[in-house]
Amino acid sequence: MKVLFIGGTGFISSAVSRLAVERGFDLYLLNRGMRTAEVPGSKRLTADIQQPADVKKVIDGLRFDVVVDWIAFKEEDIERDLEFFRGKTGHYIFISSASAYQKPPAHYIIKESTPLVNPFWEYSRDKIACEERLMKAYHDEGFPATVIRPSLTYSTNFPIAIGGWGCYTLADRIMKGKPIIVHGDGTSLWVVTHAEDLAKGLLGLFGNAKAIGQAFHITTDEVLTWNQLYQTIAEALGEEANIVHIPSDFIAEVVPRLKGTLLGDKCWSVVFDNSKIKSFVPDFQATIPFRDGIRRTVEWFAADEKRRRVDERINEEMDLIIDEYRDKGQGTSSDK
Repeated sequence: MKVLFIGGTGFISSAVSRLAVERGFDLYLLNRGMRTAEVPGSKRLTADIQQPADVKKVIDGLRFDVVVDWIAFKEEDIERDLEFFRGKTGHYIFISSASAYQKPPAHYIIKESTPLVNPFWEYSRDKIACEERLMKAYHDEGFPATVIRPSLTYSTNFPIAIGGWGCYTLADRIMKGKPIIVHGDGTSLWVVTHAEDLAKGLLGLFGNAKAIGQAFHITTDEVLTWNQLYQTIAEALGEEANIVHIPSDFIAEVVPRLKGTLLGDKCWSVVFDNSKIKSFVPDFQATIPFRDGIRRTVEWFAADEKRRRVDERINEEMDLIIDEYRDKGQGTSSDK
């Protein structure tokens, strides 16, 4: 089966790319070639997806059984893909986001039928618009679209709410005994999924005609609190987490850019019903518990000092939030 990934070398998609090659897919990766990550066994198509003429040149004459777009974020990205792949693929898969589900949720158990509405986060609203455009193309012209809604997924990154994405900042703070922030009281329920588990469900849908016109989330069934997540990260680092609990509203007020990721996603208790993906991919089962997966993440960072990048902007934001909270007499250094 000939498969094209638009992207394919990111934190999450790299793991999926590796498993796709391992399972014998003829995998092409369309990207700018800027990342050093290589996926042995894949074929590279070098072009900037935002430059239509260049993309048309590299895909000219090629037809793919499956196309997966990992980096479409706005409706115009979907329009672009429709132009590229009408009549050139049997199955188009859009990577959306579980943050598109109703916020605040009417019920903590999320199914694919849960409404899509997010007044807090533009990123999520853009993903919803992408989904709506794709489903219109499916209904109006038979475009063979499937939507995937991953929740917080990780591999060589720390799956956290506050502390930096794709860097070592949170781990560095933990190692130095500095306070870290957990939103709310840390007892809300959450789900984090290893990218290799996501890959099992996603690859199982490739070329499945019954999946066309459908949406799926693909997550682990393991449910943890945010306190457990951060404490497990600290344990993997061989340290104890110095946690300061701060209300999400307060955090968003001090650092407005965090409003979306907190109020639009991670401050709510969310548990995913995976019965739909299991019915389409009967052998799908997430098998990597967070305790094991995060140890692998820590080992990945430990293997190369260059990977352990500390983002001082994130450090400054965390210190600012904690200082503002304590200045208002609402927290002490003993908060756990």
